[in-house]
Amino acid sequence: MSNPVFRFATVQGQAIHWFLRRNCSVTPAQLGWLYASLCVVTLGIGGLFWAQGALLVLPFAWLELAAVGIAFVVYARHAADREHILLTDRQLVVELENAGHLERAEFHRDWVRVEPEADDRSLIEVSGQGRRVIVGRYVRPELRPALAREIRRALREA
Repeated sequence: MSNPVFRFATVQGQAIHWFLRRNCSVTPAQLGWLYASLCVVTLGIGGLFWAQGALLVLPFAWLELAAVGIAFVVYARHAADREHILLTDRQLVVELENAGHLERAEFHRDWVRVEPEADDRSLIEVSGQGRRVIVGRYVRPELRPALAREIRRALREA
């Protein structure tokens, strides 16, 4: 296998990997610390108002923290979403992880097609042997055609 230069992939030995991940600026651990500090400040202020006789401030503070907590949990569940495409000597393996659920599809490398789903900027359809997987969710639409060309080139050359 030659060692061509790839824009989206990394070459490790005889395998080519495409790691496509969601662009998250805050990790779930950082988000947890942020939420804990938000709870401390909000409940501290709510407690001060409670002590001054404003009894409804603290229940609304709890309601606000519950709503923010739910939003943070939804964000954190999807922060690690990814697509991993692996090309080896004989097969192309596509793994899609969404909210902790892993979906895996294997294709014989000689019988796989890599095409845009609808037009050049749409998601990329990887199909073959009666299976179909859609990839490219974490790549900007204008870069998807380049990713599809790179995967097709690797399938031909490797």
